Amino acid sequence: MPKTSARLLSLLSLLQARRDWPGQLLAERLDVSPRTVRRDIDRLRELGYPIRTAKGPDGGYRLGAGTELPPLLFDDEQAVALAVALRTAAVTGAGIEEGAVRALNTVRQVMPARLRHRVDALEVTAVDRAGTAMRPQADPAVLLALGAAVRAREVVRFDYTPAWTPPSAPNTASPHPAGGLAPDPPRRAEPHHLVTRGGRWYLVAWDLDRDDWRTFRADRIDPRTPTGPRFTPREVPGGDVAAFVAGRFRGSKARAGVGTDASPGARGSTEAEGSDGSGGSVPFADWPCRGEVLLDLPAAVVSGYASDGVVEELGPGRCRLVLGSWSWAGLAAAVAGFDTEIQVVGPPELADAFARLARRCARAASLAGRDGPADTSRPPVSP
Repeated sequence: MPKTSARLLSLLSLLQARRDWPGQLLAERLDVSPRTVRRDIDRLRELGYPIRTAKGPDGGYRLGAGTELPPLLFDDEQAVALAVALRTAAVTGAGIEEGAVRALNTVRQVMPARLRHRVDALEVTAVDRAGTAMRPQADPAVLLALGAAVRAREVVRFDYTPAWTPPSAPNTASPHPAGGLAPDPPRRAEPHHLVTRGGRWYLVAWDLDRDDWRTFRADRIDPRTPTGPRFTPREVPGGDVAAFVAGRFRGSKARAGVGTDASPGARGSTEAEGSDGSGGSVPFADWPCRGEVLLDLPAAVVSGYASDGVVEELGPGRCRLVLGSWSWAGLAAAVAGFDTEIQVVGPPELADAFARLARRCARAASLAGRDGPADTSRPPVSP
């Protein structure tokens, strides 16, 4: 019979491996008597492990959840997976970096040398996309509150900071009887999914006041308590939350006559939120402007920079590229960035955009050699 300490660890490992364990089966696995199993269960309870007992001839034991976190037991694969997850926690956008570092140090201290060396050999460097290094982090408490509301299917009320407010836009807050402006009323929404994309967290919800789907940034949400009534979940447009969120960021228009609040601009990442600075109903992932060109570059070179574009090889140094953007001007600029000969296949709007871009570039080149700063008081020249 193994020593008591080793037997307790084996028993704890078995209890963590499945939900319910008949007492007789535990005794057989540990090669001890049922009486010894009962005594070992009592010892684990004294150490803080909440083990529940089921009565009856087929009764057994179950490791439950308690008010405190007792010591946990991990196998080698679980320990390495936990350490790797903690190392990469800094890029989740959940604002848990400090806690993750402390947890990793705690796990590392109790690891056997063979596992500690494997974990120490993994050095993770987070490299953000351009312009994302200073992204605000979501409050872990907010994420927990939103996740609980999603699970309980309860309406949430929250104050929301919009992505931006046009400088010339008047303040739309209602006049307050005592003078000044009254604060905006809280948003009301049915939370359906909490998702993460590009180091940010988003709440996909049905906005009860706008009567439409919205994707809110979690770091701009300030939940109010208590939550509202329970609701019956709706189906996300298209049935796939990942495709739905991707469509919001790609600026597509709905095919069923549903509009989009996306603002025009060059292709790239945008904020996916509602009409208050949020992307409207965009259930299908398609760019509003899409064109086809031929490039004098190998397909292998172009595909590395084409993002969600489609690249077809036409020869050793020539390829076909189908790409999308927010606007025709943005699409022309994106294609021009490949710095090679370009043949526009279509549509005509893309060819017109290249013509306007060429005229602007020619004017910029003619002004580059002039002395003195540019005269910003002159109105822009029409293309």
